Amino acid sequence: MTECAMPFVMTQKVLFKHCDPAGIGFFPRLFEMVNDCVEAFFDEALGWPFEEFVGREGVPTAEIHTRFAAPVRHGEILQLSLAVLRVGRSSLGYRLDARCETALRFQTEARLVHVNGAGRPAPWPDAVAQRLAELTETAA
Repeated sequence: MTECAMPFVMTQKVLFKHCDPAGIGFFPRLFEMVNDCVEAFFDEALGWPFEEFVGREGVPTAEIHTRFAAPVRHGEILQLSLAVLRVGRSSLGYRLDARCETALRFQTEARLVHVNGAGRPAPWPDAVAQRLAELTETAA
């Protein structure tokens, strides 16, 4: 399995809006954090911000698996670390680790699929495919 040598890292403070009444991260809000990290990765690491393509094409999540290792608590500072695991013609597999300091809070593995305006799988644009190849080659 090929993995990006230098994962993309995003910091997220756990806010009141992310929590249930007990102050523990509410899992749908944690998935929003995952998506925020994916969006930041596309913008900052791939140079392809969502606002440039969403509406005429997209990158929906086709598969996702998450393991919650420990509660996420209000006020914690999470490091969301996204590593590319595999790249296909129109898909991208990644792993995201969410840690508070060194303690794992949750880990997600997912697959995104690049789709055209009709919602059908489509090859990555050349510049994006090249950048994804560069990210995975550095790990080889």
